[in-house]
Amino acid sequence: MALSKKPVTGMKDIMPAEMQLRDYVIGVIKETYGKFGFTSIETPCVENIANLSSKQGGENEKLIFKILKRGEKLNLETAKGEEDLVDGGLRYDLTVPLVRYYSNHANELPSPFKALQMGNVWRADRPQKGRYRQFMQCDIDILGEPSNLAEIELILATTTTLGKLGFRGFQIRINERRILKAMAAYSGFPEESYDQVFIILDKMDKIGLDGVAAELKGNGFGEESVEKYMELFQGMEESENGLVYLTEKLEGTLDAEVGQSLKEIIASVKATKASEFEIVFDPTLVRGMSYYTGTIFEIAMPEFGGSCGGGGRYDKMVGRFTGKDVPACGFSIGFERIILIMMENGFPIPDGNKKVAYLIEKGVATEELCSIIAKAQEERADGTQVLVARMNKNKKFQKEQLNAEGYMEFREFYKDPLKK
Repeated sequence: MALSKKPVTGMKDIMPAEMQLRDYVIGVIKETYGKFGFTSIETPCVENIANLSSKQGGENEKLIFKILKRGEKLNLETAKGEEDLVDGGLRYDLTVPLVRYYSNHANELPSPFKALQMGNVWRADRPQKGRYRQFMQCDIDILGEPSNLAEIELILATTTTLGKLGFRGFQIRINERRILKAMAAYSGFPEESYDQVFIILDKMDKIGLDGVAAELKGNGFGEESVEKYMELFQGMEESENGLVYLTEKLEGTLDAEVGQSLKEIIASVKATKASEFEIVFDPTLVRGMSYYTGTIFEIAMPEFGGSCGGGGRYDKMVGRFTGKDVPACGFSIGFERIILIMMENGFPIPDGNKKVAYLIEKGVATEELCSIIAKAQEERADGTQVLVARMNKNKKFQKEQLNAEGYMEFREFYKDPLKK
Protein backbone atom coordinates (compact mmCIF):
# COMPACT_ATOMS: atom_id res chain seq x y z
CA MET A 1 0.00 0.00 0.00
CA ALA A 2 1.37 3.40 -1.00
CA LEU A 3 2.11 5.84 1.82
CA SER A 4 -0.02 8.98 2.03
CA LYS A 5 1.73 12.18 1.00
CA LYS A 6 -0.99 14.39 2.47
CA PRO A 7 -0.86 15.67 6.08
CA VAL A 8 -3.29 14.28 8.65
CA THR A 9 -6.77 15.85 8.50
CA GLY A 10 -6.87 19.19 10.31
CA MET A 11 -3.11 19.72 10.07
CA LYS A 12 -1.13 21.37 7.30
CA ASP A 13 2.25 21.67 5.66
CA ILE A 14 3.60 25.21 5.75
CA MET A 15 5.12 26.49 2.53
CA PRO A 16 8.24 28.74 2.50
CA ALA A 17 6.38 32.02 1.79
CA GLU A 18 4.05 31.48 4.76
CA MET A 19 6.95 30.33 6.94
CA GLN A 20 8.81 33.56 6.21
CA LEU A 21 5.75 35.54 7.28
CA ARG A 22 5.31 33.43 10.41
CA ASP A 23 8.97 33.95 11.36
CA TYR A 24 8.61 37.70 10.82
CA VAL A 25 5.44 37.89 12.95
CA ILE A 26 7.03 35.81 15.72
CA GLY A 27 9.99 38.20 15.70
CA VAL A 28 7.73 41.28 16.03
CA ILE A 29 5.72 39.60 18.80
CA LYS A 30 8.81 38.65 20.83
CA GLU A 31 10.46 42.05 20.39
CA THR A 32 7.33 44.03 21.31
CA TYR A 33 6.31 41.87 24.26
CA GLY A 34 9.91 41.93 25.47
CA LYS A 35 9.74 45.73 25.69
CA PHE A 36 6.73 45.33 28.01
CA GLY A 37 8.82 43.12 30.31
CA PHE A 38 7.46 39.71 29.30
CA THR A 39 9.89 36.80 29.57
CA SER A 40 9.84 33.83 27.17
CA ILE A 41 9.23 30.38 28.65
CA GLU A 42 8.52 26.93 27.20
CA THR A 43 6.48 23.99 28.51
CA PRO A 44 6.19 20.40 27.20
CA CYS A 45 3.53 19.64 24.60
CA VAL A 46 2.40 16.63 26.68
CA GLU A 47 0.64 17.14 30.02
CA ASN A 48 -0.67 14.78 32.67
CA ILE A 49 -4.18 13.73 31.65
CA ALA A 50 -5.51 14.63 35.13
CA ASN A 51 -4.39 18.25 34.62
CA LEU A 52 -5.99 18.45 31.19
CA SER A 53 -9.24 16.89 32.44
CA SER A 54 -9.64 19.00 35.59
CA LYS A 55 -12.82 20.77 34.37
CA GLN A 56 -10.98 24.05 33.79
CA GLY A 57 -10.83 23.99 30.00
CA GLY A 58 -14.53 24.01 29.17
CA GLU A 59 -15.50 22.36 25.88
CA ASN A 60 -11.83 21.92 24.96
CA GLU A 61 -11.59 19.01 27.39
CA LYS A 62 -13.76 17.04 24.97
CA LEU A 63 -11.17 17.63 22.23
CA ILE A 64 -8.03 16.22 23.88
CA PHE A 65 -5.68 14.04 21.86
CA LYS A 66 -5.04 11.37 24.50
CA ILE A 67 -1.85 9.33 24.77
CA LEU A 68 -1.75 5.64 25.63
CA LYS A 69 0.43 4.39 28.44
CA ARG A 70 3.69 2.86 27.25
CA GLY A 71 5.50 -0.45 27.76
CA GLU A 72 4.56 -2.51 30.80
CA LYS A 73 2.13 0.17 32.02
CA LEU A 74 -0.15 -0.51 29.05
CA ASN A 75 -2.08 -3.71 29.67
CA LEU A 76 -4.99 -4.03 27.25
CA GLU A 77 -6.13 -7.35 28.73
CA THR A 78 -6.76 -6.04 32.25
CA ALA A 79 -7.91 -2.51 31.34
CA LYS A 80 -11.44 -1.76 32.54
CA GLY A 81 -11.74 1.88 31.50
CA GLU A 82 -9.95 4.76 29.85
CA GLU A 83 -8.05 5.60 33.05
CA ASP A 84 -6.27 2.24 32.74
CA LEU A 85 -5.14 3.05 29.20
CA VAL A 86 -4.35 6.78 29.18
CA ASP A 87 -1.96 8.83 31.33
CA GLY A 88 -1.15 11.86 29.17
CA GLY A 89 -2.48 14.12 26.45
CA LEU A 90 -1.41 16.81 24.03
CA ARG A 91 -2.04 20.27 25.49
CA TYR A 92 -5.18 21.99 24.14
CA ASP A 93 -4.05 25.47 25.21
CA LEU A 94 -1.07 27.13 26.90
CA THR A 95 -2.81 28.32 30.08
CA VAL A 96 -3.06 25.00 31.94
CA PRO A 97 0.63 24.20 31.20
CA LEU A 98 1.65 27.73 32.30
CA VAL A 99 -0.17 27.41 35.62
CA ARG A 100 1.43 24.00 36.24
CA TYR A 101 4.83 25.53 35.35
CA TYR A 102 4.29 28.47 37.70
CA SER A 103 3.08 26.21 40.50
CA ASN A 104 6.24 24.12 40.13
CA HIS A 105 8.70 27.03 39.92
CA ALA A 106 7.06 29.92 41.82
CA ASN A 107 9.93 30.18 44.33
CA GLU A 108 12.40 30.70 41.47
CA LEU A 109 10.34 33.32 39.63
CA PRO A 110 9.87 37.09 40.20
CA SER A 111 6.56 38.47 41.44
CA PRO A 112 4.66 39.54 39.51
CA PHE A 113 5.77 37.13 36.81
CA LYS A 114 5.20 38.26 33.21
CA ALA A 115 5.34 35.23 30.89
CA LEU A 116 5.40 34.98 27.10
CA GLN A 117 4.72 31.54 25.68
CA MET A 118 4.42 30.52 22.03
CA GLY A 119 3.89 26.97 20.84
CA ASN A 120 1.65 24.48 19.10
CA VAL A 121 -1.48 23.11 20.76
CA TRP A 122 -3.78 20.31 19.61
CA ARG A 123 -7.56 19.93 19.58
CA ALA A 124 -9.57 17.13 17.95
CA ASP A 125 -11.87 19.78 16.48
CA ARG A 126 -13.76 19.98 13.19
CA PRO A 127 -11.38 21.75 10.78
CA GLN A 128 -12.56 24.89 8.98
CA LYS A 129 -11.20 28.18 7.68
CA GLY A 130 -8.65 29.49 10.16
CA ARG A 131 -9.15 26.51 12.48
CA TYR A 132 -6.85 23.48 12.57
CA ARG A 133 -6.26 20.51 14.84
CA GLN A 134 -2.66 21.62 15.34
CA PHE A 135 -2.10 25.35 15.61
CA MET A 136 0.20 27.91 17.13
CA GLN A 137 -0.87 29.87 20.18
CA CYS A 138 0.76 33.03 21.46
CA ASP A 139 0.04 33.94 25.09
CA ILE A 140 1.15 36.61 27.51
CA ASP A 141 0.22 36.24 31.18
CA ILE A 142 0.84 38.14 34.40
CA LEU A 143 0.79 36.10 37.61
CA GLY A 144 0.92 37.69 41.05
CA GLU A 145 -0.64 41.08 40.14
CA PRO A 146 -4.07 41.51 41.79
CA SER A 147 -4.83 45.00 40.46
CA ASN A 148 -6.21 46.01 37.07
CA LEU A 149 -2.70 47.10 36.05
CA ALA A 150 -2.39 43.55 34.74
CA GLU A 151 -5.35 43.98 32.37
CA ILE A 152 -4.12 47.40 31.21
CA GLU A 153 -0.61 46.11 30.44
CA LEU A 154 -1.91 42.99 28.66
CA ILE A 155 -4.28 45.00 26.43
CA LEU A 156 -1.66 47.65 25.61
CA ALA A 157 1.04 45.05 24.82
CA THR A 158 -1.31 43.06 22.58
CA THR A 159 -2.73 46.06 20.71
CA THR A 160 0.71 47.62 20.25
CA THR A 161 1.86 44.36 18.66
CA LEU A 162 -1.15 44.20 16.34
CA GLY A 163 -0.52 47.81 15.31
CA LYS A 164 3.09 46.97 14.40
CA LEU A 165 1.77 44.15 12.21
CA GLY A 166 -0.36 46.62 10.25
CA PHE A 167 -3.78 46.03 11.84
CA ARG A 168 -6.09 49.03 12.18
CA GLY A 169 -9.71 49.59 13.13
CA PHE A 170 -10.15 46.47 15.24
CA GLN A 171 -12.00 46.31 18.55
CA ILE A 172 -11.13 45.11 22.02
CA ARG A 173 -14.43 43.95 23.53
CA ILE A 174 -14.32 43.82 27.33
CA ASN A 175 -16.64 42.54 30.04
CA GLU A 176 -16.54 41.13 33.58
CA ARG A 177 -17.69 37.68 34.70
CA ARG A 178 -18.94 39.22 37.96
CA ILE A 179 -21.10 41.62 35.94
CA LEU A 180 -22.55 38.69 34.00
CA LYS A 181 -23.41 36.94 37.27
CA ALA A 182 -24.83 40.12 38.85
CA MET A 183 -27.12 40.67 35.83
CA ALA A 184 -28.37 37.08 36.10
CA ALA A 185 -28.90 37.41 39.86
CA TYR A 186 -30.71 40.75 39.48
CA SER A 187 -33.04 39.15 36.93
CA GLY A 188 -33.88 36.29 39.27
CA PHE A 189 -32.27 33.36 37.45
CA PRO A 190 -31.27 30.50 39.80
CA GLU A 191 -27.50 30.42 40.40
CA GLU A 192 -27.18 26.82 39.23
CA SER A 193 -28.53 27.91 35.81
CA TYR A 194 -26.10 30.76 35.19
CA ASP A 195 -23.91 28.77 32.79
CA GLN A 196 -26.95 27.83 30.70
CA VAL A 197 -28.09 31.47 30.63
CA PHE A 198 -24.62 32.59 29.51
CA ILE A 199 -24.44 29.98 26.76
CA ILE A 200 -27.67 31.38 25.31
CA LEU A 201 -26.54 34.99 25.84
CA ASP A 202 -23.37 34.21 23.86
CA LYS A 203 -25.57 33.79 20.77
CA MET A 204 -26.70 37.43 20.91
CA ASP A 205 -24.63 38.48 17.86
CA LYS A 206 -26.28 35.73 15.78
CA ILE A 207 -29.92 35.69 16.98
CA GLY A 208 -30.36 39.15 18.50
CA LEU A 209 -32.14 40.26 21.67
CA ASP A 210 -35.48 38.74 20.70
CA GLY A 211 -33.83 35.45 19.80
CA VAL A 212 -32.08 35.26 23.18
CA ALA A 213 -35.36 36.00 24.98
CA ALA A 214 -37.19 33.32 23.00
CA GLU A 215 -34.51 30.71 23.63
CA LEU A 216 -34.39 31.48 27.37
CA LYS A 217 -38.16 31.03 27.60
CA GLY A 218 -37.93 27.88 25.48
CA ASN A 219 -35.48 26.43 27.99
CA GLY A 220 -37.95 26.82 30.84
CA PHE A 221 -36.87 30.13 32.36
CA GLY A 222 -39.68 32.25 33.79
CA GLU A 223 -41.06 35.10 31.70
CA GLU A 224 -40.59 37.63 34.51
CA SER A 225 -36.87 36.84 34.83
CA VAL A 226 -36.35 36.89 31.05
CA GLU A 227 -38.14 40.24 30.66
CA LYS A 228 -36.15 41.78 33.53
CA TYR A 229 -32.94 40.49 31.89
CA MET A 230 -33.88 41.93 28.50
CA GLU A 231 -34.72 45.31 30.05
CA LEU A 232 -31.09 45.57 31.24
CA PHE A 233 -29.77 45.20 27.69
CA GLN A 234 -32.38 47.58 26.28
CA GLY A 235 -31.52 50.15 28.94
CA MET A 236 -27.83 49.96 28.07
CA GLU A 237 -28.57 50.44 24.36
CA GLU A 238 -30.60 53.58 25.09
CA SER A 239 -28.12 55.12 27.55
CA GLU A 240 -25.06 57.21 26.66
CA ASN A 241 -22.77 54.98 28.72
CA GLY A 242 -23.89 51.36 29.09
CA LEU A 243 -21.37 50.55 31.82
CA VAL A 244 -22.42 53.51 33.98
CA TYR A 245 -26.10 52.65 33.48
CA LEU A 246 -25.50 49.02 34.42
CA THR A 247 -23.42 49.68 37.54
CA GLU A 248 -26.13 52.06 38.80
CA LYS A 249 -28.91 49.61 37.97
CA LEU A 250 -27.12 46.71 39.70
CA GLU A 251 -26.28 48.67 42.86
CA GLY A 252 -26.61 46.29 45.78
CA THR A 253 -26.14 43.24 43.54
CA LEU A 254 -22.78 44.20 42.03
CA ASP A 255 -19.76 45.33 44.06
CA ALA A 256 -19.14 48.97 43.09
CA GLU A 257 -15.40 48.24 42.83
CA VAL A 258 -16.01 45.88 39.88
CA GLY A 259 -17.59 48.57 37.72
CA GLN A 260 -15.04 51.17 38.80
CA SER A 261 -12.13 48.88 37.91
CA LEU A 262 -13.56 48.23 34.45
CA LYS A 263 -14.08 51.95 33.86
CA GLU A 264 -10.45 52.58 34.85
CA ILE A 265 -9.15 49.89 32.45
CA ILE A 266 -11.11 51.35 29.53
CA ALA A 267 -10.10 54.95 30.33
CA SER A 268 -6.42 54.06 30.81
CA VAL A 269 -6.20 52.09 27.56
CA LYS A 270 -7.94 54.85 25.58
CA ALA A 271 -5.59 57.49 26.99
CA THR A 272 -2.31 55.61 26.40
CA LYS A 273 -2.86 53.33 23.38
CA ALA A 274 -0.15 53.23 20.71
CA SER A 275 -2.24 51.89 17.80
CA GLU A 276 -5.58 52.56 16.10
CA PHE A 277 -8.37 50.52 17.70
CA GLU A 278 -11.47 50.91 19.82
CA ILE A 279 -12.04 49.42 23.28
CA VAL A 280 -15.73 48.87 24.07
CA PHE A 281 -17.70 47.47 26.97
CA ASP A 282 -19.74 44.49 25.71
CA PRO A 283 -22.15 42.99 28.29
CA THR A 284 -22.86 40.04 25.96
CA LEU A 285 -19.23 38.86 25.93
CA VAL A 286 -19.05 35.53 27.79
CA ARG A 287 -15.83 33.62 26.84
CA GLY A 288 -16.18 29.86 27.12
CA MET A 289 -13.43 28.87 29.54
CA SER A 290 -14.78 28.02 32.98
CA TYR A 291 -11.59 29.16 34.70
CA TYR A 292 -12.25 32.89 34.16
CA THR A 293 -13.08 34.73 37.40
CA GLY A 294 -13.13 38.44 36.49
CA THR A 295 -12.31 40.63 33.51
CA ILE A 296 -12.65 39.01 30.07
CA PHE A 297 -11.77 40.44 26.66
CA GLU A 298 -11.66 39.56 22.97
CA ILE A 299 -10.15 40.93 19.75
CA ALA A 300 -12.78 41.52 17.07
CA MET A 301 -11.45 42.03 13.54
CA PRO A 302 -13.69 43.15 10.68
CA GLU A 303 -11.45 41.33 8.15
CA PHE A 304 -12.10 37.99 9.79
CA GLY A 305 -15.68 38.45 10.95
CA GLY A 306 -15.01 36.94 14.35
CA SER A 307 -12.66 36.72 17.31
CA CYS A 308 -8.92 36.82 16.65
CA GLY A 309 -7.83 36.32 20.23
CA GLY A 310 -8.94 36.86 23.78
CA GLY A 311 -8.28 36.28 27.42
CA GLY A 312 -9.14 37.29 30.94
CA ARG A 313 -8.51 36.91 34.65
CA TYR A 314 -8.27 33.45 36.25
CA ASP A 315 -7.45 34.03 39.94
CA LYS A 316 -8.45 30.57 41.19
CA MET A 317 -6.46 28.34 38.85
CA VAL A 318 -3.06 28.25 40.58
CA GLY A 319 -4.84 27.24 43.78
CA ARG A 320 -6.00 24.04 42.09
CA PHE A 321 -2.34 23.00 41.96
CA THR A 322 -0.92 24.50 45.17
CA GLY A 323 -3.89 25.04 47.51
CA LYS A 324 -3.15 28.77 47.54
CA ASP A 325 -4.79 31.15 45.06
CA VAL A 326 -2.58 33.52 43.05
CA PRO A 327 -4.00 36.40 40.95
CA ALA A 328 -3.48 35.70 37.26
CA CYS A 329 -4.53 37.28 33.97
CA GLY A 330 -3.66 36.47 30.35
CA PHE A 331 -4.21 37.48 26.74
CA SER A 332 -3.81 35.23 23.68
CA ILE A 333 -3.43 36.44 20.08
CA GLY A 334 -5.15 34.23 17.51
CA PHE A 335 -1.86 33.61 15.73
CA GLU A 336 -3.17 31.39 12.91
CA ARG A 337 -6.07 33.71 12.11
CA ILE A 338 -3.78 36.73 12.05
CA ILE A 339 -1.43 34.94 9.67
CA LEU A 340 -4.41 33.98 7.48
CA ILE A 341 -5.57 37.62 7.26
CA MET A 342 -2.04 38.85 6.49
CA MET A 343 -1.59 36.19 3.77
CA GLU A 344 -4.95 37.04 2.17
CA ASN A 345 -4.09 40.75 2.21
CA GLY A 346 -0.67 40.11 0.65
CA PHE A 347 1.20 41.63 3.58
CA PRO A 348 4.69 42.67 2.35
CA ILE A 349 7.38 41.55 4.77
CA PRO A 350 9.64 44.57 5.37
CA ASP A 351 13.03 44.18 3.69
CA GLY A 352 15.58 42.85 6.10
CA ASN A 353 19.02 41.71 5.06
CA LYS A 354 20.02 41.96 1.41
CA LYS A 355 19.38 38.64 -0.39
CA VAL A 356 21.75 37.47 -3.14
CA ALA A 357 21.74 34.20 -5.08
CA TYR A 358 24.97 32.65 -6.43
CA LEU A 359 24.14 30.37 -9.38
CA ILE A 360 27.01 28.07 -10.34
CA GLU A 361 27.10 26.12 -13.58
CA LYS A 362 27.90 22.43 -13.26
CA GLY A 363 31.52 21.70 -14.21
CA VAL A 364 33.15 24.74 -12.58
CA ALA A 365 36.65 23.73 -11.45
CA THR A 366 37.19 22.90 -7.78
CA GLU A 367 39.57 25.82 -7.26
CA GLU A 368 37.05 28.25 -8.77
CA LEU A 369 34.22 26.69 -6.72
CA CYS A 370 36.18 27.26 -3.51
CA SER A 371 36.80 30.89 -4.54
CA ILE A 372 33.07 31.43 -5.21
CA ILE A 373 32.07 29.93 -1.83
CA ALA A 374 34.70 32.07 -0.10
CA LYS A 375 33.13 35.19 -1.67
CA ALA A 376 29.73 34.05 -0.41
CA GLN A 377 31.16 33.62 3.08
CA GLU A 378 32.56 37.15 3.01
CA GLU A 379 29.19 38.59 2.01
CA ARG A 380 27.45 36.55 4.75
CA ALA A 381 29.90 37.91 7.30
CA ASP A 382 28.92 41.44 6.20
CA GLY A 383 25.23 40.69 6.86
CA THR A 384 24.05 39.65 3.38
CA GLN A 385 21.86 36.57 3.00
CA VAL A 386 23.54 34.46 0.30
CA LEU A 387 22.07 31.39 -1.36
CA VAL A 388 24.61 29.21 -3.22
CA ALA A 389 23.03 26.81 -5.70
CA ARG A 390 23.75 24.92 -8.90
CA MET A 391 22.39 26.59 -12.02
CA ASN A 392 19.38 24.77 -13.48
CA LYS A 393 18.95 24.13 -17.22
CA ASN A 394 15.87 26.36 -17.13
CA LYS A 395 17.66 29.31 -15.56
CA LYS A 396 14.78 31.72 -16.22
CA PHE A 397 12.30 29.61 -14.21
CA GLN A 398 14.88 29.12 -11.44
CA LYS A 399 15.27 32.89 -11.12
CA GLU A 400 11.50 33.40 -11.06
CA GLN A 401 11.25 30.95 -8.15
CA LEU A 402 14.07 32.71 -6.30
CA ASN A 403 12.45 36.10 -6.98
CA ALA A 404 9.32 34.81 -5.23
CA GLU A 405 11.49 34.05 -2.19
CA GLY A 406 12.92 37.58 -2.16
CA TYR A 407 16.17 37.08 -4.10
CA MET A 408 16.42 40.08 -6.41
CA GLU A 409 20.18 40.04 -7.10
CA PHE A 410 22.01 37.22 -8.85
CA ARG A 411 25.66 36.36 -9.44
CA GLU A 412 26.24 33.76 -12.16
CA PHE A 413 29.37 31.64 -12.45
CA TYR A 414 30.18 29.48 -15.50
CA LYS A 415 32.81 26.80 -16.19
CA ASP A 416 33.82 28.91 -19.22
CA PRO A 417 34.86 32.35 -17.84
CA LEU A 418 33.98 33.97 -21.18
CA LYS A 419 30.40 32.69 -21.07
CA LYS A 420 27.69 35.03 -19.82
